[in-house]
Amino acid sequence: MDSDLSTALVIGAERLAGWADLLDRLNVFPVPDGDTGRNLVLSLAPLRRHADGAAGLSERLLLSARGNSGNIAARFFTGFLTARSSADLPAAARRGNELAWKAVPDPRAGTMLSLFEQLQAVLSECPPGSSPAWIDPVLDRLEAAVRATTDQLPKLKAAGVVDSGALGMYVFFDGFFHALTGRPDEGRNVGRAFDGRLRLDADWQAGSSPEEPEEPACCIDAVLAADSVPDDLEEQLSELGDSIVAVRQGDYVKVHFHADDEPAARARLALLGRVVRFSSDDLRVQTERFASVHPDASIHIVTDAAGSVTREDAAELGMTLLDSYVNLGDRSVPETHLPARELYAAMRSGIPASTSQASVHERHQHYSRLLERYPQVLYLCVGSVFTGNFQTVTDWKGTRDPDGRFHVIDSGAASGRLGLAALATARFAQGGACARDVLRFASWAVRACQEFVFLDKLHWLAAGGRLSRTKAFFGDVLSKKPVVSPLPDGARKMAVLKSRDEQVAYAEERVRELGQPEKPFLFLLEHTDNEEWVRDVPARRVARLHPAGEVRVSRMSLTSGVHMGPGTWGIAMLPLSPSQQELDELVRGEEVRS
Repeated sequence: MDSDLSTALVIGAERLAGWADLLDRLNVFPVPDGDTGRNLVLSLAPLRRHADGAAGLSERLLLSARGNSGNIAARFFTGFLTARSSADLPAAARRGNELAWKAVPDPRAGTMLSLFEQLQAVLSECPPGSSPAWIDPVLDRLEAAVRATTDQLPKLKAAGVVDSGALGMYVFFDGFFHALTGRPDEGRNVGRAFDGRLRLDADWQAGSSPEEPEEPACCIDAVLAADSVPDDLEEQLSELGDSIVAVRQGDYVKVHFHADDEPAARARLALLGRVVRFSSDDLRVQTERFASVHPDASIHIVTDAAGSVTREDAAELGMTLLDSYVNLGDRSVPETHLPARELYAAMRSGIPASTSQASVHERHQHYSRLLERYPQVLYLCVGSVFTGNFQTVTDWKGTRDPDGRFHVIDSGAASGRLGLAALATARFAQGGACARDVLRFASWAVRACQEFVFLDKLHWLAAGGRLSRTKAFFGDVLSKKPVVSPLPDGARKMAVLKSRDEQVAYAEERVRELGQPEKPFLFLLEHTDNEEWVRDVPARRVARLHPAGEVRVSRMSLTSGVHMGPGTWGIAMLPLSPSQQELDELVRGEEVRS
């Protein structure tokens, strides 16, 4: 594969990642579980790194594929990746389309399959480079295919939206083809292209139709060793559930299906063959969360996932999270899509782990999507001392936000301090405050929030290159457990302790220093792979010390977890509302700046 195609695949995957949240919000078919964007990002993540050639890349796509949309897309790209140059794309699209339609037992028009069909047709008529403006008829045809999905499937028509999988592939190929023309930073305006079809109708409700059957309990993706499965695998799988996909490729068989009993389905799979990889999503929980639509606030809150905010927290408060990537072995996964237990088990077993930022192009896609979707946006950005995100978004604003609708605050924070400030701001915004008051509240929150992070071992800082291995070795031998706090000038060491008991005592003392136990505070207790202990010990003690406070227990951001390692925990603290004096000071500060 030539370098132009390789670059275009990366650009397409990055553009898709920038629009994944919108795809999740439109995902009503086949099940309204709000995960099409996530599944496509995970399934196509291997397209970002393809040094092992088309065959190796196809295998990694098979192993990564998640959900109906991801499995169909992975089959398409298995054929599409046979292209070695742009001239091969018409034939590759035809091969990919054939594989995609065979990926599911009941292929349906009105899904991404219709888009692949149109892609095959239009590339045969307008191959890349056939005219100076060859990209226009290609994208016009794909755009029309996506718009047509609304009337092709009853569920989409009832909700008044386009198919999320088809839209996801349109967004991918918009980026892909613009990259082939040498314009990777350009792309069509998705909001204008599909105006009126990117928001669920106000009267739509999941499962509102009485003739619709009850949704299955779980969505299962598994990989079996090919040499261990029976010849009639597909027939036997039909007894486990529906929406079945079974793809044999090389040494593996990829299996996807919906079932009502996850433990029984997993046990039955183990009888059918050796399970290499297994994952399951609770469809009923996802469907319930999808149906809980929150009204838009006066200003949309965005923050980095490097703050300790989970996808569930963000969905509950109508926020947007911007992912960094966790590199685990040969995989690179958006941090909010990687199960924490998988990360920490891998780290303890010696698998190398590191983090990386999304590319500048991908970050720009997120900013553009947010500005297209919301009248006002507030981005509480991870502290500029920790990453280049603040500089990246500031540079983008200078050329793409002439009306000043995209507001950015350099929080000077990371981890739980950033997460707690963002959560509190999102709550305040959901309460009906005007945009100006939300901006003031956010400015106060990032200053008022405190955090203390308790490391268990220095080994992980050394593994990430943040401490010499010699210092880490002797520190661990001497049971040195640093306490650090993320501040605007960097992570500051606050103390060195020797045991968990000392850590808990230190945290209790910081809570006592707050005084006024009758005053409402918000506490965030963060865990890595020690959730049970954090809930049983420090969380309970904080609740007793400050009975008027609200104590939340949540996982620490995986960015922080990779850097500081398993066994780490932390506490972040914030008053639930600013005093009048603090608000007055903020107003005076605004007047001075103006």
